[in-house]
Amino acid sequence: MSLFTHPGRIALALTLSLTTLARPAGSQTPAIVTSRPTLAAEVDTYARKTGFSGTVHIEHRGRRLLQRHYGLAERSFGVPVDSTTRFWVASITKLFTATLILQQVEAGHIDPAATIRTYLKDYTGPAADRVTVHQLLNHTSGLEQFEHITSYDDAVRKGMPEYQIPHTSRELLDLYASGPVNTNPGSAFNYNNADYIVLGAILERVTNTSYDRLLRERILEPLGMTHTGLMRAQAITPRLAATYMRADTAAPLLRDLPIFPENWWAAGALYSTASDLAVFARALYGGRLLKPASLAALLNPGLEEYGYGLWIASQNIEGTKHRFAQRPGQIMGANVTLLRYLDDDLTIIILGNTNLADIDRFGFLIGRTVLR
Repeated sequence: MSLFTHPGRIALALTLSLTTLARPAGSQTPAIVTSRPTLAAEVDTYARKTGFSGTVHIEHRGRRLLQRHYGLAERSFGVPVDSTTRFWVASITKLFTATLILQQVEAGHIDPAATIRTYLKDYTGPAADRVTVHQLLNHTSGLEQFEHITSYDDAVRKGMPEYQIPHTSRELLDLYASGPVNTNPGSAFNYNNADYIVLGAILERVTNTSYDRLLRERILEPLGMTHTGLMRAQAITPRLAATYMRADTAAPLLRDLPIFPENWWAAGALYSTASDLAVFARALYGGRLLKPASLAALLNPGLEEYGYGLWIASQNIEGTKHRFAQRPGQIMGANVTLLRYLDDDLTIIILGNTNLADIDRFGFLIGRTVLR
C-alpha cells in the first residue's frame, strides 16, 4: 500500500472495474434517480461494508440529493462526523491552484507557454528554461518526484523528512521542486507534487501576494467558503477531522504519523467541508471562476486523460457514456474525491479520514446508482 496514493490511471481502471451491463434492446434511457431512500440505502450499504468514515454529499443541478455522515472525526474522544466537520482534502488543492493560475492567464499575467524562468528568475533547477507552465499544470514537466516513501513501514523506519520539518514556500521550492528533469518535457505524464509547488511559487511572484491570501481573495471569500483554508500543524483548526490509516488489512487503524501538512502547500494543504466544496464545484463548472475558454483548457484531457489539476474521462453506465471530471486525493488517512459528471450536472463529494474505503470506487458506484 502506498503511503501517498494518487490514482494516476483512474479512467482505465474505470473501464476494467465498473463496466455495467448493456441496456436491453428497445429500453428507454432512464431518468436520473432522485429517490432519496434508494440512494441513501446504496450509500449506507457501501459505507457499512467498507468501514467508511466521513461525509458523502451528492448534488444534481444545484439541488442537494443527499448528505450523509459516517464514523468518527476523532476516535480517542468519540467525536462523530457531522455537517460541520472539516477534512484535509489533500490533492483537491491542485484544482484550486490550477484555477488560480488560469485566472492569472485571463488577466494577462501568466502565459501557459512560458517557461519557469519567465516568472522565477532565481529558480535554480535545470527545468528553468525547459519546462512551461502548461507542462507543470498537466504533469508532463518531467520533474523528479521528491517523495520516495512507498509504505507505512518505510515511513516509520525512515521517517518523512520532507514533512517533519516546517518549510517556507521558498524552501519548498529550493528543496523539493528544483530537482532533475527525468523525461523530455511534454513527452510523458508523471504525477508530481513538485509541479504544483512551482506553480504556487509562480502565483506568489506574479501577484506579489502569498498563496494563502490569493486563495482567500480570489476564491474563498467571493464564494463565501468560510470553512476552507490551508492547514498548519501549529494552528488550531476547529472541527478538523483527525486522520487514521491501516498499514494492511490485518493491522490496526492508527493515527497518522506526525507531519507538517503545510509542506504540501499549493499541491495538497487545503482543508474544507463537503458543503464548501459543493459551492466551489458549482462556481467552477458554472463559469463563475473562469471564462469559458479557461474552463475548456482546464477540462482538456492530455496524456493519461489528465487536464489541469484533474482527470477527464467517461464512465459507461448501462450502455451510455457519461463524461466526468475527477479530482481525487489521498495523503495517509486523508482520502477524498470531488467527482463531477459534466453533461449531467451531477456532483459527488466524498471526504474521508481513514484509508479503509476505496473512495474512487465509492464515487463511481454512486454515479452509477444515480444515472442508471
